Amino acid sequence: MRTKIVAGNWKMNKNSSETTELLNQLQSKMPKTSAEVMVAPTFVNLAQAVTQLAASSIEVVAQNMHFAENGAYTGEISANMLQSVGIKTVILGHSERRAYFGEDDALLAKKVDAALKAGIRMIFCFGEELQDRKSGNHFKVVEAQLKNGLFHVGKAHWQHIVLAYEPVWAIGTGETASPEQAQEMHAFIRKTIATAYDETTAQMVTILYGGSVKPGNANEIFSKPDVDGGLIGGASLVAEDFAAIVAAI
Repeated sequence: MRTKIVAGNWKMNKNSSETTELLNQLQSKMPKTSAEVMVAPTFVNLAQAVTQLAASSIEVVAQNMHFAENGAYTGEISANMLQSVGIKTVILGHSERRAYFGEDDALLAKKVDAALKAGIRMIFCFGEELQDRKSGNHFKVVEAQLKNGLFHVGKAHWQHIVLAYEPVWAIGTGETASPEQAQEMHAFIRKTIATAYDETTAQMVTILYGGSVKPGNANEIFSKPDVDGGLIGGASLVAEDFAAIVAAI
C-alpha cells in the first residue's frame, strides 16, 4: 500500500507570528487521517515550526537545500543544517526553483545525491510547461526530467523518494488540468519508472499531484488510482482549505 501524502508548500509567505497562528489553526482543524500531512514554512521559521508541532502528527519539511555540505555558498542551506533543527524531508526541483532560479536537471541530480547521502527524504518535483503541453511534448519532457534528475540512483534509494508532478501550465495560467489528465500523466510516470527499474519499484513510489489542488477538486483528483496525494500551494495557507484537502485524501 503506497503512502498517501498531503504536503503544504507555503513558499515565501508567513512571518514568524503568522506562522505560529497558521500552525495553531491547522492543529485545531486537522481531521483524523492515515495520510502523512506536511507543511513547508520558510527557512527562517522551520525551527519554531518543528518545536510548535513536536506533539503533532504534522511533519515540518523544507522547501529547498543546497548540494554542498558546507562552504562559500552565501545564502544557502545544507542538509545537515536542516537536520540540526529536526527536518527529515525536503522539497527539491519545484517548478519555481527551476523557472526563477535556473535549477536544471544536472544541478538537481547533485541535490538528490546530497539528500540521499544525508538520509533526508525528498519530494522531487517535475512537470511540463504550457508550450510543452500544446506541442505534444509533455511526456518527453517529464521522462527527461525523471531520467536526468533521478534515474542515476540505485533501486534501494527509491524508498526515500516521493514524486510530485507539477503541470506548470495549469498553475496560475487560467488553464485547467482535468483529473483525467492528472491520472494519465501519473500512470505514465509509473510506467516510466517500471521500465527503468521494475514494476515493484514503480508501484511502491508515492506520486503527488501539484496542479492547483483545492477543496472543490481534491476528492475527484485523489480518487484517481495513480494519484497518491497532493503538493498544495495557495490552499495550504488557509487552514480551513488545507484541512478540507486533507479530509479528501
